[in-house]
Amino acid sequence: MKHTLTIIAAIALGAVSFLQAQPPGGPHAGWHLNPLEEMSSTLNLTDAQKAKVQPILDQAAPQLRTIHEEAMTKAKAVIETSLTQIRPLLTSEQQTKLDAVVKAHEDMHNAMKELHDAKAK
Repeated sequence: MKHTLTIIAAIALGAVSFLQAQPPGGPHAGWHLNPLEEMSSTLNLTDAQKAKVQPILDQAAPQLRTIHEEAMTKAKAVIETSLTQIRPLLTSEQQTKLDAVVKAHEDMHNAMKELHDAKAK
């Protein structure tokens, strides 16, 4: 049963963390926070190129945001369904631990979102 709890924790923490929250300083953090600046630095763009690239990035941003939100919603539904099916297989003690793991993840996600929102202001 301990192995099952480890798998549940991996599902709850790993998948949701990957899809819902991009940690500050992660592998794509620069692209996520300021794609033109990161692209300019990486590719050494000229000012003329920056002027042409920015509108393309601006046009793509809302589309990418929508795709990301849809993916997060779908992933969350799959994870919740999985946990709903797994939960009855657990002992009372394991259910309590699972609840704590899920709550800790939610708290961490909310804190990361608040941090991201504060940096965006």
